[in-house]
Amino acid sequence: MNKLLLLALIGCVACDDPDPKPDDKPAETPRVLVFYKTTGFRHGSIPVAMQAIQQRSAAENMVVDTTNNAGRFTTEGLKPYAAVVFLSTTGDVLNPTQQTAFEGYIRGGKGFVGIHAATDTEYDWPWYNGLVGAYFFGHPNIQRATVRVSNTTHASTSMLPAAWVREDEWYNFRDLYPGLTVLATLDESTYSGGTMGATHPIAWYHAYDGGRAFYTAGGHTDESYAEPLFMQHVMGGIKYAVGK
Repeated sequence: MNKLLLLALIGCVACDDPDPKPDDKPAETPRVLVFYKTTGFRHGSIPVAMQAIQQRSAAENMVVDTTNNAGRFTTEGLKPYAAVVFLSTTGDVLNPTQQTAFEGYIRGGKGFVGIHAATDTEYDWPWYNGLVGAYFFGHPNIQRATVRVSNTTHASTSMLPAAWVREDEWYNFRDLYPGLTVLATLDESTYSGGTMGATHPIAWYHAYDGGRAFYTAGGHTDESYAEPLFMQHVMGGIKYAVGK
C-alpha cells in the first residue's frame, strides 16, 4: 500500500490541534473535544485519562481531540463537536466571551461530560453550576468505598454491579442542582470522610438548557483509567452526551 495512503487511513487523534478537520471522518462519526485546562490543582492522571479516552473512543467509532486552550471555545471552534468533556478542569478556565460561546453550544443541543474535578471549576458562573450539577466541597484521603448503583438502564451504569467497590478520591459536594437524575450514590458507611449522608450522589445526568450533561466524580487516580468497569462507565457517559 502506498505509504501516504496508509498514513491517511491510520490518521491521528490530535492533542491541542488548533484546526481539527471535521471532514476527515464520515459525517456519522461523532467528534468529541476533551478539555483539560487547570488554573488550580492539576491532576497527574490527566495524560493517562486522555490516552484511555482516546483509545476507547476509537473502538467506539468516535474521534477525540484534546486541548487545554480555552481559545477553542468559540462558536466556530466548538461546531465540529457532538460533546465536550471537562477532564479534571480546575478554577476559572473560560473568560466571559468563551462562556457565552459554550452556553450557545449546549443550547444548540450538544453534550457535556464532567469527570472528577470538573466540579472544582468555575465557581462564579451559575450557569455552569447547573450544567455540571454541583460544586466540589472537599474530600478525605483516597480509600476504598462502595458505590450503590441505583439506575441500571443508563449507558454509563448498565454494566455496573449494584454494589461497586473501588478505590478513588471521594468528593463531597455543595450546591446540588435540583434537576439531576442520580445514577449512583456513595455508601458512607463503607469509608471515612463522607459528609452528605444516605443520599450522597457520585454520578448523575440530566437534560440542561437544550443539551445533555453527565458527570462522574471518579477518576482521580491513574489506576482508575485501567479499570475496565470505570472506563465503560465513562464511555457510557460520553455516548449519552454525544446522543448515541
